[in-house]
Amino acid sequence: MAARRTPGEGTAERGRPQVSAGSARSQLLTVLGELVMPNGNSVWTSSLLYVLTGLGIEEQTARQAIARGAAAGWITPHRQGREVQWELTPAGRRLIDQGAERVYSMSGETPPWDGNWLILLVSIPQQQRAVRKKLYAALSWEGFGNPTPGVWLSPHPDRQAGVEQVIGSLGLRESTLAFVGSSMSIGLRDEEIVRRAWDLDEVTSEYQQLLVRFSGLQPEPGDPLLFTHVQLVSEWQRFPFLDPQLPAELCPDWIGRRAAVVFRQLRAQWYDDAQARWREVVKETSPA
Repeated sequence: MAARRTPGEGTAERGRPQVSAGSARSQLLTVLGELVMPNGNSVWTSSLLYVLTGLGIEEQTARQAIARGAAAGWITPHRQGREVQWELTPAGRRLIDQGAERVYSMSGETPPWDGNWLILLVSIPQQQRAVRKKLYAALSWEGFGNPTPGVWLSPHPDRQAGVEQVIGSLGLRESTLAFVGSSMSIGLRDEEIVRRAWDLDEVTSEYQQLLVRFSGLQPEPGDPLLFTHVQLVSEWQRFPFLDPQLPAELCPDWIGRRAAVVFRQLRAQWYDDAQARWREVVKETSPA
C-alpha cells in the first residue's frame, strides 16, 4: 500500500501536544494524566523524576520535558524554598480529558457508516509553509487520510468542529475548501481511496507488535507494575495518531478495535495497584 499518511507528532491549537510517540514529553503527559490528575493535580519535581527516570529517560531530558510542559501551559510551578511543586493548569486538564475521550472511543462500538466523507482541499500559501507539519499532525489526529496531494478526507463528518478549529487556528481558512459527500463511479472507489490514504499494512504491523509486547504480561508488584502501566497507557494514547478509526464497512475485522479492547482491559487490571504504588512514590520522594 502507498504510504500516504504522515504520522502525527501532535496538533496545533486543537488540544493535542506536539510530541513524538515515546518522547519524554509524551511520557510526562501520560504521568500527569494517569497518576497526577487522579491524585490531586499537583506533584513535586522529585516524584516526576522518579517515574520518568524509571522509564529509562535521562534525568536531564526529564527535567527538560518538565520545563517544556510548563512552557506549553500544561503545568505551573509553585516554589517552596529550593523545591518546586507543579500543578496541572485548567488547559492541561482539558488536554488530558480530550485525549482520554478520544482514546476510549477507540474500543467503543462505531455506528453504521452512511457512505459520506468529510473532504478538505487545502492549499498552503508559500508564506505559510511553516504550518504544513502542524496541519498534517492535526489532521492525522482527527483521523484524516491524504490520498492525493492537497486532498484530505475522513469517513467521520461529525468531526467537522474539530477540523474547523484546526484550520482556523493555522490561518488556512481562506485557502481551504470543505465538502461532505460520497464517492462516485467516475473516480476512485471507496476501497481504493482507503488504500491510497492510509498505510494500513504498516498500522497492522505496529498493532501486532504492541499486542505481542503487552498481552500476557504479569509485572511484579511495585515499580515494575507502575512503570509497565505507564508504558501501556502511553502506547495506548498513540492509537488515535496511528489509527484513522475507519468504519467496519471500509475495514472489517480491524485489528485496531481488538487492540484497543485489550489495552483498555489491561489498564483496568493494573490501575488500582499502579495508583497505590504512585501514592507511595509521592510519600517517598516528597521533600521533608
